[in-house]
Amino acid sequence: MAAPTSSRRAEPMRGAIIGAMLALTGCAGGAAPVAPSAAAQSAPVAVSIVRDGDVWTAEYRFPRAAPVWAFIRSADAEATGRSWRAASWAVETPGVRLERIGRYDALVADSGNVPEVVRIRFTPFTDELRSDYVPALALGGGAVALFDDHFLLFSAPRDVVAGLPVDLTGQPIDDSGTRVTFRDSAGPLLHRGRRSPEVTTQNSNSYILFGARDPIVTDTMAAAIDPALPSWLADALRELTPAILSRYAAELGPAPGGPPTLLASWAGPTPGRASMNGGVVPGTIIMRFDGEGLVERNPEMINLARWFIAHEGSHFWLGQAVRYERSRDAWMLEGGADLLAIRTVQALDPAYDWKGEINRALRECAGLIENRGVASAEDRGQNRAYYACGAVFALVAEARSGRPYSAFVRGLVEANREDGVLTRDEWLDALDGVAGDPGLRADIETLLDQGSAQPRQALAALLRRAGIAHVVGENGLPRLQ
Repeated sequence: MAAPTSSRRAEPMRGAIIGAMLALTGCAGGAAPVAPSAAAQSAPVAVSIVRDGDVWTAEYRFPRAAPVWAFIRSADAEATGRSWRAASWAVETPGVRLERIGRYDALVADSGNVPEVVRIRFTPFTDELRSDYVPALALGGGAVALFDDHFLLFSAPRDVVAGLPVDLTGQPIDDSGTRVTFRDSAGPLLHRGRRSPEVTTQNSNSYILFGARDPIVTDTMAAAIDPALPSWLADALRELTPAILSRYAAELGPAPGGPPTLLASWAGPTPGRASMNGGVVPGTIIMRFDGEGLVERNPEMINLARWFIAHEGSHFWLGQAVRYERSRDAWMLEGGADLLAIRTVQALDPAYDWKGEINRALRECAGLIENRGVASAEDRGQNRAYYACGAVFALVAEARSGRPYSAFVRGLVEANREDGVLTRDEWLDALDGVAGDPGLRADIETLLDQGSAQPRQALAALLRRAGIAHVVGENGLPRLQ
């Protein structure tokens, strides 16, 4: 039987076949939504997305006249290298066509301006895109989740659109926003943990689920699981998801934007495979399982899924409620998420080797900070330093506070909920508040900025100063016992 596989890398989730475990704080691939310019005076574009049986339609209403309306997210299909909309959308309104202009799909008038109302009939596109979120996720039994930001538009002259780069920041476009309303004639929708007859979003970067059969919905979480998923795995997810997300809600407070949602799909018993891939968008964890190795119970996959939900689920607080100011500060969120996950899995499974996980973080951190600081890890392609060293720093804060790390995180969230930004100084100020030893802050700042010529000894000294019981091996590497 093939062993379960997964990978972790700092890039956005890439579609139905998702090759990465992703932090909520990772930047979205493709052209990201941009803030309206000061010159944009028009009301938002309005689009109504309706499923009526097997028929899907999108009806756009434009607030002003323009010859071209282009889609902000226009990544190509991975399999073909071409526009995925061209393969799955059909414009029904006379006098307007879907056309590729430079890097962007666009609605273009045959002459003059695009009509005020444009109707499109489409088939949900469930294949992978190049560096962007899959437009639709199929969860079996007729359940389909649509990614709302794929319907966003901006206007600009044709020659301007033709020359635009993927990143639209600072470009000469009119992005006055797009308001997207979703409805399903068959019943309510599921969005951010709540069921509603209609959902309206604007730049929310999230999935809206149509047609879910008996989703799990509680005050603190929701889950929709593909009915074709092997029963042992579906049962595990039904047990793990409420246990983990409800625990976070109790420890960290209500998740921003509504209860988190898990969407789990089954790709089938592909020969020679036993894999789980997944990603996170605001308010939603997505998991995709694949392979004949998962038809029968696979304990290793349960452990992998449990860790994934615990780490990524924590990002609804460390990542959504508060985000870092600069990418070099990712250690606060990624390392913090790792320690939150360690403590959560430890509480759920008394046999879990949590000390082994900490020791792995110490070993990894020591190997990544010799004469180079944690803060510059992204510049040298060593993002694992944010996870490993960040987990060690989180352990130090937990030890000196004398309380679970979740209490430290809750304080950070509550103190920064208004602006939603957690700075390095604010994290270190909170450490000062619980440590009573300014030397701890100084030691961590040194490792962040400069690293150490003797990183193993430096980490051992940090643990000793924090009062964390450990031993030091002959090679100088500290480890918990």
